[in-house]
Amino acid sequence: MKLIIHGGFFSESSTSDDTKIAKQKALEEIVMRSYEYLKTHTASETVVYAVTQLENDILFNAGTGSQIQSDGKIRMSAALMDGETQKMSGVINIEAVKNPIEVAALLMQQDDRILGGSGATNFARANGFEYFSTEISQRKQEFEAKLKATGTGTVGCVALDKDGKIAVATSTGGKGFEIPGRISDSATVAGNYANAFCGVSMTGVGEDIVSNATAVKIVTRVTDGMQLKDAFAKTFNELLPYDGFAGAIAIDHNGTIYHQDSHPSMVYASFDGTEFQVFE
Repeated sequence: MKLIIHGGFFSESSTSDDTKIAKQKALEEIVMRSYEYLKTHTASETVVYAVTQLENDILFNAGTGSQIQSDGKIRMSAALMDGETQKMSGVINIEAVKNPIEVAALLMQQDDRILGGSGATNFARANGFEYFSTEISQRKQEFEAKLKATGTGTVGCVALDKDGKIAVATSTGGKGFEIPGRISDSATVAGNYANAFCGVSMTGVGEDIVSNATAVKIVTRVTDGMQLKDAFAKTFNELLPYDGFAGAIAIDHNGTIYHQDSHPSMVYASFDGTEFQVFE
């Protein structure tokens, strides 16, 4: 069993040591809890569990910590992909829901598995997801005041379970102060993709990640026989012509854990049952 999570880039928030330490500590606790959960759950169940915890932490730009858009509202996106079934589900620009990834997980059971805007929000309400106020609290206002939106905030998880199954989940509050209606990479195969060979979750500037089809390229190259680190190298090199801003985490079917970012300062944590690591 293997697990890796990411919490976006330090550059999305205050670069103070206190913020860095707080993010690292939060990731350490979440990855360890999630690994314990993985012992008795599937990869798909575990990535939802891990991302839900990340959405619940105001330090990260997802769920309760999401940035506001240019009209002062919070709209979030999230996706889940099961590597065994190769089914993907997600929500785009959902509003007033505490945990978008849980709505995405419920959609996995539907014929229509990716919903956007009011359709996503209405589906959540119809299925018992209570209204969650996204009014900016005083604490949140202080936090937002430290943010100069760079479009680099997302959270995600990749898991390999005891049966060798891979899953990936990704969630974001957007890049901050964007035009309402903007679609990020998180609920697309560019930002969240898995099959039986590999799973990848992305963070960074959504437009750059979509332009490069980053996650699906890495997974496809691993599927075609390329080593994971080589698939990363080739795909990240393809970001260079436009200085693409991206970071990725991955696990392949051999249990190899890998991560890379194009602009160092991304925060990750992983655990494989014996070795714990936090990356920055």
